Amino acid sequence: MRTERNPTRLDRVFARLDREPERPAHLSVPRASRHRTVLAIAALAFYLAIVWLVVTTSWLVRLDWQVMFFRPYQQWASIHWFVDYYVVLGQRGPTAVMVAAWLGWRSWRQHTLRPLLTLGASLLLLNITVGAAKYGMGRLGPHYATVIGSNEMGLGGDIFPSGHTANAVVTWGILAYLASTPRARRWLSAISAVTSLGVGMATVYLGTHWLSDVVLGWIAGLLILLALPWFEPLIARTEAYAFDLRDRWRARGGAKAPAAPVTPVAAPARLKPLTAPQNETAAREAAVPARGPRSPVHLVPGHLAPGPHTTRSERTPVTPAGSRRPPHPDRIVRGTPSAASRPVAGG
Repeated sequence: MRTERNPTRLDRVFARLDREPERPAHLSVPRASRHRTVLAIAALAFYLAIVWLVVTTSWLVRLDWQVMFFRPYQQWASIHWFVDYYVVLGQRGPTAVMVAAWLGWRSWRQHTLRPLLTLGASLLLLNITVGAAKYGMGRLGPHYATVIGSNEMGLGGDIFPSGHTANAVVTWGILAYLASTPRARRWLSAISAVTSLGVGMATVYLGTHWLSDVVLGWIAGLLILLALPWFEPLIARTEAYAFDLRDRWRARGGAKAPAAPVTPVAAPARLKPLTAPQNETAAREAAVPARGPRSPVHLVPGHLAPGPHTTRSERTPVTPAGSRRPPHPDRIVRGTPSAASRPVAGG
């Protein structure tokens, strides 16, 4: 009895690389639920509270200076090389390329543009919100601080909130946001949280950000992920428009497609005149008149001639052609008097 081999983990991995025949029906789109709305309002309030504590030079600013004077990069100098590489997970360019490659494969496999469009929308929101806050508050970093104990606000800096931290939260958190199953969403949420937390602490270790910069960067990235469901209708309309534009482009390309090259028709071949033997044969066949229907031939004793059909007793027996029976010259035809019965002349 033949049994099938159980698929291995590698077989399942390669099976997932195949493109699905149509868009999966189980893909769920997160909605702006009441729970998410409450979290977004709480995160926004926390964001404004952090900004207020820094602007008023409160205890949070003093904590920033204490961490800076601690100089973590000198306390744990042995891990400096690792942190230099790890902080790349928060840089916009490398992370965007890696995540876009993964989401691009998902878009191709699932016949949808939503993963790529969601990533683009989140990065656009990140640039607008975080970029505006950076240049609006103009805070200087620890390496460029001028007055000990000051908040260093409005001096032309661009480090509050931390762009590395916010980018790590958004870029890796978008994978959890677009997860297909609740289990995958939980695992990816935990992984993205740990990754973004590590990136933020790495910037504090290297002395490129204040601790309050990192906290505000976490909240800024979380706000973008919580606000994405409000942009889902716009993403859906953009996807529909992109597919409609693709269909119209294909139809236009099919209508104006260049015609296939026409193969030039060769000139008609010239017939050669018939040779003399062929001319004679054709003339001879044309001179022979067509034969009409043959009249029936009847057998009459003594000769062949057309005539009426005779009875069997009047027919003259004829030896079939090719018969093995030899002809008898002394045979007397039926109906003819024999020699014995003839009167002998003079008798």
